[in-house]
Amino acid sequence: MPFWRGCSRRQGLKDAESMGAYIVKRLAALVVTALLTSVVVFLLVRSVPGDVVGQMLGQTSDPVAAKALREFFGLDQPVWQQYLGWLGRVITGDFGTSWTRGQPVLGMVGSALAVTVQLAFATLLLATLIGVPLGILAAIYEGRMLDRLIQCFNLLGLAAPVFWIGLMLLFGVSTGFDWSPPLMYVPPSEALGENLSIMALPVLSLALLQAAAYSQFVRQNIVSALGQDYVRTAIAKGLPVRSIFFTHLLRNIAIPLVTFMGLILIQILGGAVIIESLFALPGLGRLLLSSIETRDYPVLQAGLLVVVVIAMLVNLVVDLSYRIIDPRVQLS
Repeated sequence: MPFWRGCSRRQGLKDAESMGAYIVKRLAALVVTALLTSVVVFLLVRSVPGDVVGQMLGQTSDPVAAKALREFFGLDQPVWQQYLGWLGRVITGDFGTSWTRGQPVLGMVGSALAVTVQLAFATLLLATLIGVPLGILAAIYEGRMLDRLIQCFNLLGLAAPVFWIGLMLLFGVSTGFDWSPPLMYVPPSEALGENLSIMALPVLSLALLQAAAYSQFVRQNIVSALGQDYVRTAIAKGLPVRSIFFTHLLRNIAIPLVTFMGLILIQILGGAVIIESLFALPGLGRLLLSSIETRDYPVLQAGLLVVVVIAMLVNLVVDLSYRIIDPRVQLS
């Protein structure tokens, strides 16, 4: 075996071991963080005024019924005992049963999460396809009319609330095309066409806002990179503009762009409650909102914990992608 092939193989094994050790450390930190988060979530949920007993009994103040319900739900126990009991069941995969609907919590959260994940990834894809090219064009034509127009779009997208964008789109398609999206959500596995028609406006509402953030971010990074020495050298050598952008500029802003994509994905997953409520999507945000209103602690605790764990996993994937984009990055 040639010497350089042996060196390359040993280096590959070393990199694989380093990557494996890094993943193990991050997963261990993720478990510890999730455990601490579960304490915060448990206490935060119980800090909301009122409880499920008050929601069920309403204006009637029957002490006997209230005591019986608190014993039934375990609310008569100390908080630390309630937490340990809940944590023990969660570790075994038992998230309990909804106090208000009587359904398994894991099934409810899983069904709602599937809707929110579809909404989030479709939004991320569309926002990337719109925002990145706009940011590149704005950087190329910096200070010109096209740049000013794109900057106006960015300003509007960053300033407008998502519910206003959704209402304007809903009003526009209803009056202009005499069409409105279906009111009942249908999974893509049952009817893909109807599912796409249901998800079109919610995805577009979120994507326009995130595309503005994308465009502004890409423009700023490219304008900053254009002043770097390596770009000036490439221009002085007479390299084509396409080669400079795709070989040098975009490669160097890939890591910040991936970081930004991860932040946007977490933001969409955690903040989709408004758009889900507006378009009657049975997503995780809407489920959490209804659980807050009814003080359904098991559903609320499980939903918040899932959101936090997903955010940590997204951060882990983003960090691991740095090494794929640029092998010179050292994971530590």
